[in-house]
Parts: sequence; C-alpha cells; structure tokens
Amino acid sequence: MKDQATSESYDIIRRPIITEKATMASEHGIMAFEVAIKSTKKQIKDAIENLFNVKVEAVNTLIVKGKVKRFRGKIGKRRDLKKAYVTLAEGNTIDVSTGL
Repeated sequence: MKDQATSESYDIIRRPIITEKATMASEHGIMAFEVAIKSTKKQIKDAIENLFNVKVEAVNTLIVKGKVKRFRGKIGKRRDLKKAYVTLAEGNTIDVSTGL
C-alpha cells in the first residue's frame, strides 16, 4: 500500500522549481513545485507529506498557460503547466538540492 502511495506521489509532484522568486519564498517556509495539471490541492498536500515527511499548512496553485512560439516558420505552442506553492509548518524544511 505504501509503495502505491509513493508511486502516485511521484506522478503528482514533477519537480521542484528553483528560481530567484522560489528561493526567496523558501526563506519563509514556502516551497515551489511543478505538479501534474489535473492534481488537486489535497493530492499535492498528501504527496508532499508522504515524500518529504513534513507537515504542510497550505497549498496554493496556479496554471501557467503555454506560450505560442515559432519553430522553423511553423507556429507551435508550449505545454501548460501547474505550479504549487506549498507552505510548510513551523520548523519543517525541504532540501531540494539532494535527490530522493
């Protein structure tokens, strides 16, 4: 049962987002992740708690629409992605520089 929950967690959480804005937010206990587009806040919370063994207080999500770009004269579109900003409980941290 735990192996199934772990594999589902890896399907929901794609990768951490490491940008200047996300790094500044991590100083206040907020981590940013790219997540599956169809995942819910409850699923994201459960996946983070399962993978990193931390307590999550809140999850805020947003969908970034893909840009329309040209490639060799043809118009294409980048994929949409969903970001999750996860607020951790006091005293909990996630080190994204180490692998899982």
